[in-house]
Amino acid sequence: MKISREVKTAVLVISGILLFVFLFNYLKGENLLDSSRTYYALYDNVEGLAPSTPVTINGMNVGKVKSIAFTEDGSGKLLVTLLIDNDFQFSKNSKAELYDLSLIGGRAVAIIPTFDNAEPAGSGDYLETSVKTGLIGSFSQILTPLEKKIELALDEANGLLVNVNEIFDDETKNNLKEAISELNATMKSFKSTSMSLNRLVDSNQEGLKATISNLETTTENFSKLSDSLANANLAQTIRGLQSTIKNFDAIMLGINNGEGTIGKLLNDESLYDNLEAASKEMEDLLRDIKLHPARYRRILSKKEIPYKPPTEDQNN
Repeated sequence: MKISREVKTAVLVISGILLFVFLFNYLKGENLLDSSRTYYALYDNVEGLAPSTPVTINGMNVGKVKSIAFTEDGSGKLLVTLLIDNDFQFSKNSKAELYDLSLIGGRAVAIIPTFDNAEPAGSGDYLETSVKTGLIGSFSQILTPLEKKIELALDEANGLLVNVNEIFDDETKNNLKEAISELNATMKSFKSTSMSLNRLVDSNQEGLKATISNLETTTENFSKLSDSLANANLAQTIRGLQSTIKNFDAIMLGINNGEGTIGKLLNDESLYDNLEAASKEMEDLLRDIKLHPARYRRILSKKEIPYKPPTEDQNN
């Protein structure tokens, strides 16, 4: 049977149309010859996510993002269509997590499977969604409050600089310059004094050596004296002195208590009164001898002189 040219042309046109439709859908991420499963996920923001981005499960590539579009309810949410090529089954309670691919940008979707014995997710189901904070997001969360603190610190520093500028007026600056100038002059004077001291030390180096030698000799003599004192049984001498002091304290205590002759003499008032009376009588006797020596001639003479009573003139 001979096929006409028209039939061949029609077959070629239809084949071309089918191939065009297949390639068009394939480029859109949809393989008409593959039994892929389709899932949907709703996100508030999918910045960095693009169609044909990989979809992974536990890090393994199992599909790709088919399309991203706004929902028709006008809420501004984005509907992401996921095309899964793998036969791996997971629960309908699993999540579609949006995460960062790298530091330089780009995002992908990872399905976090849940094994809770629930009904497996089927093609056309909506998965719960979540967004994993990436490294840049973490830095952003940390740097946001830090940025505010830095701004406050800069404001305070600016205020401090303004106050410093107000304090350092022209007069204060001039005073500061004068103080620095005087300090410079002081340092120069100190340098000159130091140089003079160095010259003095250099010129008297021999004398300093002799002084240091004498000091070493004195130290050595003192060390020998210390050894001599250590070998002189100083401890025994101190113990003897302590014993003597104790004996002296005992004697003084006995005297204070009226013991012994000295104690009685110092503490017995009657003995003192007797001595005072005897002294007074001795004084009266001596006065009487001076006034009436004739009464005592018989006693003082070697010859026995008869006693004569004193006359009135002698009494007077």
